[in-house]
Amino acid sequence: MDKQQKNVVVIGGGTGTFTVLSGLKKYPELSLTAVVTMADSGGSTGRLRDEFGYLPISDVRMALVALADDELSDHERLRQLFLYRFEKGGRDLVGHNFGNLFLVALTDILGSEIEAIQFASRMLRTKGAVHPVTTDNVTLVATYDDGVVVHGETHIDEPKPGRDNHKITQLRTEPQGSITPDAATAVAQADLIVIGPGDLYTSILAVCVVGGVREALMKTTAKIVYVSNLMTKYGQTSTMSTEDHVVELARYIGRRPDVVLANNTMLPETLLARYAEEGEYPVEVISGSGVLAQDLLASSEVVKSKSDNLRRSLIRHDPDKLARAIVELL
Repeated sequence: MDKQQKNVVVIGGGTGTFTVLSGLKKYPELSLTAVVTMADSGGSTGRLRDEFGYLPISDVRMALVALADDELSDHERLRQLFLYRFEKGGRDLVGHNFGNLFLVALTDILGSEIEAIQFASRMLRTKGAVHPVTTDNVTLVATYDDGVVVHGETHIDEPKPGRDNHKITQLRTEPQGSITPDAATAVAQADLIVIGPGDLYTSILAVCVVGGVREALMKTTAKIVYVSNLMTKYGQTSTMSTEDHVVELARYIGRRPDVVLANNTMLPETLLARYAEEGEYPVEVISGSGVLAQDLLASSEVVKSKSDNLRRSLIRHDPDKLARAIVELL
């Protein structure tokens, strides 16, 4: 990392990490690193993981696309290509993401997930590095307050009906796995660490429960920022406020974040009604030390591919608003 730049590490996965990186890459004074979850087991990634036995690469793909050089020739076409999801072509192809297929093919050719990520990073001229939190083949496991144990990120992420009243009391990976040397170094050298936004258990804590991550976060001298989610998550964080999220995060990483960024702009009533149908509601912002509430909301509703069978957020943080708030903390 360039000593003249501020080292910023973003921890998580999925669209939350994508949003943060998309905004932060516009600041040349930052040296960016994404440390992403390797527990994904649903959708295109889950199918490829089952068929090829490689690490799940969807969160890696999202981070690579987010960091891709906007000035790269045909950047927008490359971005569309890596995000493209097949909507026809038979059961074996429908629902697959081209970027996932590309990374799996690269892994097959190069013989290493890490080399595949590095090749794709050079191809996209990414403005930062992307590191999987672990290269061990781990499965996310959740234990609930009624003793039920659920294996697999996708089953935790989309629980069976009627499970919303049960809390997750313990999250772990089997096997526990070990943090990669690159990820550990990035955390140790960071000036600022951004955790979230993203599903608390399946995106954020899925990184933190890997062996060595807690210890790395407890040792780092970096300021830690937690970006609160906009909405609760059915079956995971029902009724949880920003403070409840922070307490749970601290339980796993061994320290409270120094700053909590939270949105204080109301969501459109039409979207709130649609979320309510799924048993999800705005995360209540609890004022307190280190809590910074401001407008972080994106103005447009998210439209997903017809072949995407996973539940997605309808509205998200605005990458530019979020990036400005983060940079001001340096």
